[in-house]
Amino acid sequence: MARALVGLFSLICCLSLSVEGLGRTESAAAVQPALERFLSRPDEPISQYRARRTLEGHNPRFKMSGAIEAVTELSSNGRFSYTIVSETGSDYIRDKVLRPILETEARVLATGNPSRSALTTENYDIGGGELAEPGIVKLLAKPRRKEVSLIDGAVFITSDDADLVRVEGRMAKNPSFWTTRVNLVRRYDRIGGVRVPVRLDSTAQIRFAGESSLSMVYDYDMINGKELTQ
Repeated sequence: MARALVGLFSLICCLSLSVEGLGRTESAAAVQPALERFLSRPDEPISQYRARRTLEGHNPRFKMSGAIEAVTELSSNGRFSYTIVSETGSDYIRDKVLRPILETEARVLATGNPSRSALTTENYDIGGGELAEPGIVKLLAKPRRKEVSLIDGAVFITSDDADLVRVEGRMAKNPSFWTTRVNLVRRYDRIGGVRVPVRLDSTAQIRFAGESSLSMVYDYDMINGKELTQ
């Protein structure tokens, strides 16, 4: 179970959302320009940040819950580090699920290739879609490869400037035999002029353990070298 939970929460995916009640003409008029702007937007890399994160994990079947708060930092040389400032609840959830998320992030940033999971046309077929709600366009995102770092779902962007609001869907490939279904909602906001993730909510079916869930909330105080005022 521990290995399955670590595999689940160390990787991310998204969950598609069906929307009804909007006219086709209005939807078509909003979708195409937003899609073109989204695909043509320049990349906005986060080169440096410092943020307090609150991570919580739950497994109802075994009645286990745990939480940790950590100060996380990405330095200008690309090194990711974290410091745990508080811990509550199950030792198992904290030590086998939550702490390994941060350890895995540090390892991926040190040795991985982040571009293979980026929301680009090299990794995804992005198109179609509809007006999800006033001012928000939903675009379908189909992964070009079955990899655990990619999602099969949708992205939601603003209709006026094509800024990313959230990603929802299912992991394109299960991370292990133990994890049979992984869904995710990841939310973004523009802080200090940079688009950054602000919240992650994920659920998965774990063999013999049932549904497990994770939430992670980001609270930034520095982005790309700029200190943020509270």
